[in-house]
Amino acid sequence: MAEKKRLLVVSQHYWPENFRITDICEGFAAGGFEVDVLCGIPNYPKGEWFEGYGPRGPRREERAGVQIFRAREVRRRGNTALRIFLNYVSFPLCALANLRRLPGGYDAVLCYETSPVLMIFPAWVYAKLHRLPLTTYVLDLWPENLYSVLPVKNRLLRAVAKGVSHWLYRRCGRLIAMSDALAEMLRAVAPAAEVVTIPQYCEDFYAEDVRDEALAARFAGRFNVVFTGNISPAQDLGLLVACAQRLRRENRRDIHFVIVGDGMSREALQAQIEREGLGEWFSFEGQRPARDIPRYTGVAGALFAALADSADLGLTVPAKITSYLAAGKPCLVAVNGEAARVIQQAGAGLASGAGDAAALYENLVRLADMPAEERAGMGARGRSWYRAHFSRALLLERLKALF
Repeated sequence: MAEKKRLLVVSQHYWPENFRITDICEGFAAGGFEVDVLCGIPNYPKGEWFEGYGPRGPRREERAGVQIFRAREVRRRGNTALRIFLNYVSFPLCALANLRRLPGGYDAVLCYETSPVLMIFPAWVYAKLHRLPLTTYVLDLWPENLYSVLPVKNRLLRAVAKGVSHWLYRRCGRLIAMSDALAEMLRAVAPAAEVVTIPQYCEDFYAEDVRDEALAARFAGRFNVVFTGNISPAQDLGLLVACAQRLRRENRRDIHFVIVGDGMSREALQAQIEREGLGEWFSFEGQRPARDIPRYTGVAGALFAALADSADLGLTVPAKITSYLAAGKPCLVAVNGEAARVIQQAGAGLASGAGDAAALYENLVRLADMPAEERAGMGARGRSWYRAHFSRALLLERLKALF
């Protein structure tokens, strides 16, 4: 019987934080791999320690066959620019100090690179010391993604961010891109690396049809536009405020926005809504476990996503979009690039350009006023596209094959 492959995964974010790397690692473990994860102490997105965690840990856990080693980090408390910066630099430094805790015997190293790109550094050091191949799954392209979170304007700082980011990508033997467009950019940055394209999948439970009677009663009688996920500047939820202003002017009280999630921009967004007297158009449900999301998509007339008008944010199809397609509901999106292309090719909803509040409003009203069977057709086409292009089984097998 062949020995199991042993894989070290480095990712600042892991369960109970809601990132797809948890499902990937558990899928690898279920598929016969031995998987160890080096990650941080959960505090994303609010910067508050998750229940049961704190500065002292716990530092070692096991879940679904995956061994979890946690390194300390400075939490993002308050989500100020300084705290985010300290969070970004503290994890890779603390992770370096924790490399000696790892049991070893690995066949390969995988870095799941969201923000910050600096998490590649401890993964590279370990791979270099032990002469192992290093693969990095690029979820956030740096330094471009940095500027959607921190408003770095200084030319010297931007040059440093670019130099460090590109240096780290060049240390990787293989880079996984979420789209062909991103793959081309990575080939230009790291010409010696093998670059492969594997889109993000979403977990199968997002495709479950769930009817929550209590939620259905709460939101009955309105066309509910549901947003799920992180509330950050990159998500551009201010577009919904602009739509709500126009809905008030036109006395459209039949349309309602349901916001499920949390993040650094939530308080400012709620304060703006309250200040402008738009509260009746919004419901904030707070952070919910991922498995609760089908309860909310079940009451949705449409699912909303937006991204700021940034070149790097248009390079890929966000996991949010794949989960929306799986839910089988029409998508209302204000995005550029790959995500808009997928919605349009799939016939799964209506897309307008990033930042275009006027076009978004027209699509919103058009969706709300169209026959229910036409919206149902959009949702069905989206779910079919998900099954053909973004299903877990298909893409997880492609990931496993790399190792």
